[in-house]
Amino acid sequence: MEQNIKSYLADIGRRGGRKSRRVLDPETARAMVRVREARRAYRRFHAECFWSFDPAYLIGPSDVSWVVEQLRKHGGREAWETTRKLCR
Repeated sequence: MEQNIKSYLADIGRRGGRKSRRVLDPETARAMVRVREARRAYRRFHAECFWSFDPAYLIGPSDVSWVVEQLRKHGGREAWETTRKLCR
C-alpha cells in the first residue's frame, strides 16, 4: 500500500475513534433514544402487534405513543416490558 493512502486511512480512522463532538441537551438525547427504541420494538413485534401496517413504516417522534399503545393493546408480557422502557 502506498504511503499517502496509508496515512489517509490512518487519519480518517483516528477521526472516527474520537469522541463525538455533537452537543445535545439531555432532553433531545432522550427523545432520540425513545424513537430508536420504538423503531426497534415496531420491527420486533410487527407480526404480533403491527401486522396490518407496512413493515417498512418509519416510526417518528410523534409515533412513539402510538407504538406504546399498540404494544400494550395487542402484545404479550414481553411487549409490556418493552413499553416500560419507552415510557421512562
